Amino acid sequence: MKSATKKILAVVVALGTPMTAMATNGYFGHGVGMKSMGMGGTGIAMAQDSLASATNPAAAALTGNRIDFGLNLFRPDREARVSGSPAPGVNGTYDGNETSVFWIPEFGYSRDLGNGKAFGLTVVGRGGMNTDYDKVFGLYNGASSDKPGIDLAQLYISPTFAMKLNQDHAVGISLNMIYQRFKAQGLDNFESMAADGAGDNLTSGSYDSSTGFSIGLGWTGKVSQILTLGAMYTSKADMSKFDKYSDLFAEQGDFDIPATLGLGLAVKATPALTVAFDVTKIYYSSVASINNPLTPNLLNCPAMGGADQSQCMGGDNGPGFGWEDMTVYKLGFSWQFQNDLVLRAGFNKGKQPIPTSETFFNFLAPGVVENHLTLGATKTLGNGGELTFAYMHAFSKEVKGSGSIPSAFGGGEVDLNMSQDAFGIAYGWDM
Repeated sequence: MKSATKKILAVVVALGTPMTAMATNGYFGHGVGMKSMGMGGTGIAMAQDSLASATNPAAAALTGNRIDFGLNLFRPDREARVSGSPAPGVNGTYDGNETSVFWIPEFGYSRDLGNGKAFGLTVVGRGGMNTDYDKVFGLYNGASSDKPGIDLAQLYISPTFAMKLNQDHAVGISLNMIYQRFKAQGLDNFESMAADGAGDNLTSGSYDSSTGFSIGLGWTGKVSQILTLGAMYTSKADMSKFDKYSDLFAEQGDFDIPATLGLGLAVKATPALTVAFDVTKIYYSSVASINNPLTPNLLNCPAMGGADQSQCMGGDNGPGFGWEDMTVYKLGFSWQFQNDLVLRAGFNKGKQPIPTSETFFNFLAPGVVENHLTLGATKTLGNGGELTFAYMHAFSKEVKGSGSIPSAFGGGEVDLNMSQDAFGIAYGWDM
C-alpha cells in the first residue's frame, strides 16, 4: 500500500504542470482516457479504466483497484484567411501553427474500499486552446511587431467517492480542483477600447494563472443483461480572475468553465462486441467571456462611438468570443478480438460553436472542428498489464465569416479552418 501511494504521488507531481492543449469539442477534449478516446469519447455508461471517473464519477465503484497513466500527442492544424479588408497588408492567409505539437498527460487511480464504496483520483488536461501565428495581423497589432496568439491550458485534479447502491447501480461525486493558465499577445489595437481606459492588462504576452473548482455527479445502472445506462453532470467552475488579462476578458478577467450534462448507454450486442452511445451538452453560453459577442458589444463602447462603458474590453458586459452552446454525439465500438486484444473504433460529432458573424475575434480561438474518427486497441501483456493505443482524426472544417470584421475596423471577412490529429499511448494494471 505504501509503495502504491508513493507511485501515485510521484505521478501527480509529474503531472502537476499542465501541458498546453487545443481541444476538440469547442475547447474540451473529445474524451478522457485512451480507451474512451479510441471509442469516440464515449464512457458515461462504460467504465473501462480508472480514468473513467473523470467522465462519470460513478465509474470509480466499478473499476476496482487500478492505476492508469498515459500521454497523448496532439497536433492541430490552424489557419485563418482574411479578405475584403481595405487595410494595407492585412488580406491573406495566416498559419497558426508556429507551435505545432502538444503533449497532454493523464493519470488515474481507483481503489475498492469495501462494502460497495470506492475512491478514485484522476489528473488530466481537460481542455484548452492555442494559436501561434506566423506573422503580424495589422487589425490586431497596429504598429506592434508581436505576432497574435493565445495559449490556454486547464488541469483537473479530481478526487472521487463512489458507492454501489446495489449489485446493478452506482453513484459517485467528484471534487474537480482546477488550475488554468493563459497568455495572449499581439492585441495592441484593442488597448484603447478597455473599460478602464488604459488597457494595461490586455496583451502582456506573459502567463497568468487561475484556480477554482466544480462538482461532478454521476450514476450508472445495469437495467438488463445487455443494457447499461449512465448520466453525469459537472457544475460550472467558479474560477479566480486572470488579473493580467482583466482588460481582455469580460467581467474584469473572469474566465469560468461551463457546465456539462451527459447521458449514455452501452449495449452488449454480442459476447465480444459492446456498442456505446453518449450525448453531452456543453453550456458555453453561461460564461460571459466565452459567450458575449464581439459586436454589437464592442461598438457600444465609448471608444468606438457608443455610450456604454460596461461593454468595453474587460467590462461587465464586455465582448467575448460569441460561442454558443454545443451538443456532442459520440458513438463507440469495443470488440474483444482475442483474449488478450481489444479493438476499438468511434465517431464524435458536434456542431461547432462559432457563429459566422464572430470569426474576427475567433482568429484567436478557431475551435471549429465537428467530425472526429477514432481508432484504438488494448493489448494485455504477459505480466497482466495493459498497453492501450488511441488515434483521433478531426476532419478539416471551414467556417466562412459573414459580416465578421466590424466596419469600425474597415470591414471584410475572416474565414477559419482547422483539422486535428492525435495519437496516445497508456499503460495500466489492476493492483
